[in-house]
Amino acid sequence: MSEIHVAEYLDLAGRSPFRQWFDDLDATAAAKVSSALYRLGQGNFSNVEGVTGGIFEYRIDFGPGYRIYFGKGGPTFVILLGGGTKKRQSRDIKAAADAWTDYKRRKPAR
Repeated sequence: MSEIHVAEYLDLAGRSPFRQWFDDLDATAAAKVSSALYRLGQGNFSNVEGVTGGIFEYRIDFGPGYRIYFGKGGPTFVILLGGGTKKRQSRDIKAAADAWTDYKRRKPAR
């Protein structure tokens, strides 16, 4: 497994939808999500599946079924688009898709 650079998507106002979601989690949930992010950073995609249009969902088997939504900006680059729970999955995927479209439109040329 190769190391993955994990970054947060920022909207036009400089806000991170992922950070806004993460900051509202309780300490236990935040620890579970942080562990999942560490595993992503280590290249462990075992709990990941594609959901739509280049967006991936990392499933965390805890509490209400937490999810992390991200896109891949290359083989070693992940962009966190948002988070949520199983209950709000459809709405969260739509928001992640909108963020991913915006990211691709505005991303700097590499």
